[in-house]
Order: sequence, then C-alpha cells, then structure tokens
Amino acid sequence: MRKLGVSIYPEKSTVEEIFAYLKEMREIGATRIFSCLLSVNKPAKEVKEDFTKIHDYAKELSYEIILDVNPSVFKELGVSYTDLKFFHDIHADGIRMDGGFTGFEEALMTYNPYGLKVEINMSSRTHTIDTIMDYKPNRYQLCACHNFYPHDHSGLELDYFLKSSEKFRKYGLRTAAFIGSLEKGAFGPWPTTDGLCTLEMHRHMPIDIQLKHIVATDLIDDIIIANCFPSQEEKEALRNVHLDVVNFKVTLEPNIPETEKKIVLQELHFSRGDLNPCMIRSSKSRTTYRGHQFDIFNAPEKIHRGDILIDSSLYGTYAGELQIALVDMDNDGRTNVVGHVRDKELFIADGLKPWQKFRFTLE
Repeated sequence: MRKLGVSIYPEKSTVEEIFAYLKEMREIGATRIFSCLLSVNKPAKEVKEDFTKIHDYAKELSYEIILDVNPSVFKELGVSYTDLKFFHDIHADGIRMDGGFTGFEEALMTYNPYGLKVEINMSSRTHTIDTIMDYKPNRYQLCACHNFYPHDHSGLELDYFLKSSEKFRKYGLRTAAFIGSLEKGAFGPWPTTDGLCTLEMHRHMPIDIQLKHIVATDLIDDIIIANCFPSQEEKEALRNVHLDVVNFKVTLEPNIPETEKKIVLQELHFSRGDLNPCMIRSSKSRTTYRGHQFDIFNAPEKIHRGDILIDSSLYGTYAGELQIALVDMDNDGRTNVVGHVRDKELFIADGLKPWQKFRFTLE
C-alpha cells in the first residue's frame, strides 16, 4: 500500500508545532515520518531526549519513523553499524543512509535484532545497491529513498529518476521520494530553501500535482512532503488525491448528458494496451453501455489537447468509448467533447502506461 509521509525538523520547530502538524496530517492520511539527524548538532543524550518525546507521540498516532543518517552521524553519536541500539532506544523504525558504507555494512545492518529498516539512498545511480544485494541482505528490512534538493535547478531530471527507481524496484525494494510545499517560509533542514523536491520539474508545481505525478510513475511507494509546513490549502488539496490510482481533475461541459457524466466520473478507466500518440483510449464503457443511444451534443470542428471525448452512436461499435486527446485534432462530427483535463495535470497523461488505471474528479 502506498503511503503519504511528512518531514519534521525538531531543531527548527517547537514540540507543540510538531505535535499539531503530525495530528493534522494523520487525519489527512499521512502514516510515515522522515526526520533528519544530519543537521542536528547536539550531544547524543540531548538527541535521545528530544527525539524520544516526539517519536512517542508519533507512535500514538501510528506513524512509521525513519531517521536520515550517514557514517559521520554514527561517529558523532558513538554508534556502530554492528549495534543500532541507539536508534531503537529513540523509538525509530528505521534509518536512511544518506551516505553509505561499502555495501557489506548495509547488508549486515539489515539483520539487526531490533527489526530496524535500513533505507538506501537511491538518487545516486551507482552499483552500490548491486553490491549490497551481493552481500545477501535481509531484503525484507531493506528499502530505498531518493534525495530532496533545496537548491534551485539541482533536482533530478525525470528520465534519470525513472531509470534509477526502476533499478531498485527490480530488486523488489520499497521505494520513497519527496515532494515539496510552495508555502512561503516553508523550511527544511538546511539554510537554502528554494523548495524541497526530488524532481526538478516539481519545484514550482502545486503540491497535489507533484503527488499525482509520483503516483502515476507507479515506481514509488512512499511519497514524503519534504518541508514544513504546508499551507491549509495545500493540505486540503492533498486530502483529495488518490494514492492508489492516477486521478485527474476535470471540468465538464455544462450540457453533458447524465450517462456521459456517469462514464466520466463514476467509471474506473484504463489506458488500452495498444498505446497511440494521439489519445488515451478507455474502451470499457463501449461494452458497459452497449445499446445506449449516444447523441451528438457538442462536436466542435477542432479537438484540443486535454479534451475529454466520448464517441457518439454515429461511430458504430466505438459508441461510448472515452478518450483523452493528447494532441489537437480535427473532429469529423461524430465525437462529443464532454470535458477537459486540468491543464497543469495534462502532462501526467503523456506518461500513462498500457493498462494503467485512472479516474476523474470534478475540479
């Protein structure tokens, strides 16, 4: 099951702010916490006290907690890769290795007696994961997570992100990536705050569309908000995003008939296996509504990219088929334009895979 996650930074927020944020986001559906030890400059005793208090409250809300660490943090806290008791004592569920060891150590850590997960950095496309797998880890305790990038223009390129993610998924590992709030003043662990995201293309994109896009890649299991704190508007937008299926916000033609409206908003759609460059075709409604008379009510001469189409009965066996136009096309008068996909989300349709499921929601 895919998870929505949040990030917390105890060195930059009060305990009360963190508690309120965790409670509100849990109500929205968040179930995972990313917390960073890389930016904490306190003795081990103080770290233990501060983080345990927050983690205990998070556990009451049923959050999973992953701490961002690296070999330097191990050294500063007096932790060895052969003994992860410190992280168990502060009630974490796992550690994310922002910087790694040689592969042998990571594999060995997955057999820790506390059941702590070991999460590998998956943004640097090296052979590290291959080496770890060669050392035969407990793969049920091994997972992977991309970086986030505070500096403008420093995030990952989409094709690189997809290829890197696919490599980790081939090993059957649970994966994670970050999206970012656009709220002015939202912060992360570092002084630079040009937005926090994994993909550079997401940096200035509404947070709900970032989330939808990551869902649509079907390569990431946990999607984490990297900065604190999203606005109320952003939180409400996130509440309405499906984590299990691609979901497009749409507007409908005001005179759309009831059956066509039902096809758009109530049916689970899927892209046909035989993709084409002009449109996404969802054909199931052809059989579901076989025999229904689909009359012409809105058949403009030009079809535009992003238009939602349903073929009329003039199209014979194609009557009732729903499509999303990916390019501008001429309309010969047999196809109704019934609505339009939200322009900012339309790029997601370009990446739909054969047989991938999707739904529509009114904007």
